[in-house]
Amino acid sequence: MTIHGNTTGLAPSDVHALERLYRRRVPFDRLLTPELARSMAEVSSTTGRQVGVLVDRNGAVQWVVVGDARKLMLPDIGRARAAEGRFRGLRLIHTHLTQEGLTRDDLVDLTRLRLDLVCAICLGTDGQPITVHYGHNVAVADGRRDAPYLTFGPIPYGREDSVDPSTLVTELEESFASIARTRKVDGKDGRAILVHVTDKKQNLQQAEDSLRELEELARTAGVAVVDRVLQVRDAIDAKFVLGRGKLDEIVLKSMALDATVLVFDRNLSPSQASSIAGVTELKVIDRTQLILDIFAQRAESRDGKLQVELAQMKYLLPRIGQKDDALSRLTGGIGGRGPGETVLEIGKRRARDRVTRLEHELEHLAVQRKQRRQRRGRRDVPIVSIVGYTNAGKSTLLNTLTGSETLAENKLFATLDTRSRRIRFPREREVVITDTVGFIRDLPKELFAAFRATFEETEDADLLLHVVDVSDPAIGDHIRATEHLLNELGLGTKPTLLVLNKADRLEPGDAEQIARGRGGIAVSAMDRESLRPLLVEMESRLFPDGKTRLVDDPKSSYVGELAPLGDTDGELLDDEVVVGAAE
Repeated sequence: MTIHGNTTGLAPSDVHALERLYRRRVPFDRLLTPELARSMAEVSSTTGRQVGVLVDRNGAVQWVVVGDARKLMLPDIGRARAAEGRFRGLRLIHTHLTQEGLTRDDLVDLTRLRLDLVCAICLGTDGQPITVHYGHNVAVADGRRDAPYLTFGPIPYGREDSVDPSTLVTELEESFASIARTRKVDGKDGRAILVHVTDKKQNLQQAEDSLRELEELARTAGVAVVDRVLQVRDAIDAKFVLGRGKLDEIVLKSMALDATVLVFDRNLSPSQASSIAGVTELKVIDRTQLILDIFAQRAESRDGKLQVELAQMKYLLPRIGQKDDALSRLTGGIGGRGPGETVLEIGKRRARDRVTRLEHELEHLAVQRKQRRQRRGRRDVPIVSIVGYTNAGKSTLLNTLTGSETLAENKLFATLDTRSRRIRFPREREVVITDTVGFIRDLPKELFAAFRATFEETEDADLLLHVVDVSDPAIGDHIRATEHLLNELGLGTKPTLLVLNKADRLEPGDAEQIARGRGGIAVSAMDRESLRPLLVEMESRLFPDGKTRLVDDPKSSYVGELAPLGDTDGELLDDEVVVGAAE
């Protein structure tokens, strides 16, 4: 008979008294019995500590726990009966040394462990039971933010017999199961609570913008966001990132909103992710994992898939040690006896071997891309690369400029693979326009390293079109993030034209005023006619040999009929658009 919890300093007589609690029985239709209440009160009064028992539905005491004067620390009780719509099949009965009701710790244990109910026996100054408090979980329907529990008390000790836990728990489980069957599933990959923790150095508006961006990332990944939590602290907690009290509040929210995932708007260390998951029993992912998941869903080309896998392997490699304890066992059997590699070491070695193989495959594909660029360079065709923050409208701009139909969605990272198309200006002057993967602030280093090859096309560009969403409140942060990443890629000195897209979302004239202040051009990628100033500027920069045809003939239509290209030497140049054709 094991006594769990804070057993340090207990006298032998106290230990024997605690062990005798295992002999007590509490029928399922009784909240507690006088014998159990008196025995627990006696030990609690003698030791000055809270004492608790976990009782199953057969009435048997399964665990005896001793804490300190303020709280209990429950042992790991496993996951029995913890399926959706069912409770744990255990109830917690414990003492309180004061007349306080159920504490937040009690309610967190009730909801997180899905206990049948929690009962607190409050003791008087003489150590005798005075009052009783109890609480139980309640089913919360979609769209409601009620607390996921109900509490009752104080009830004078000896008058709690009117409570029948067997009937109560049975009805509650039926209610939970009914809501689970009819609950609307609005996220194919779960329901998430977003968490942003910052210190007082960060501007609150920046924190809100970052949290809003995280919500867009979650939506793109297929996760339904049910709540957002923003906490400002003096310093980030080294173990849990946020405060333990706030973490307990999130556990209660997760029960009320049926959330299954916590998404942190920062990168978590392996130990932080493990600690948070251990306390909340929720799936915990960080910002890098979320972005990697989006990339994995959307990569189409062989290059893209290999780059995503490489980024995932580099991210997971230092986290392999956080797996199950079984990984630490030595391999056995014939040929595996002795001080050989552990399973954990074998897993790490295989992961490193896979990283090396992926890097070699990507190097081979890089050679092929270089050969294609060299063939294009021999034809002396100018290259324009579209770069910018994710979801700024880069793919839509490519489609409108070239008449193509590449994927363009109102989601982050809709484009992961480089796509090139060709347009023809007057006087038979051709231009290749390339769309690239979008940037994002604090781009994970694993992704930055893996997708560096994606921007080889941009290295040969004669002009960069830096596209930004002019309607986004964080436009300044987006421009700075893009410029920072371009500098990291060694592209900061390339000729660049700032394109302020989505001008139609602002009041007339506002986008043009912002563009003048930033030295750019305001456009709406959905409106072909609004692109005329952009094409004029592109032509003047790419062919600085006199006046442009588009300026000479402002009434001309700048997009003509699609014309087949013929052999493209393996390049992704599917369409040609004639610029400046007369109406």
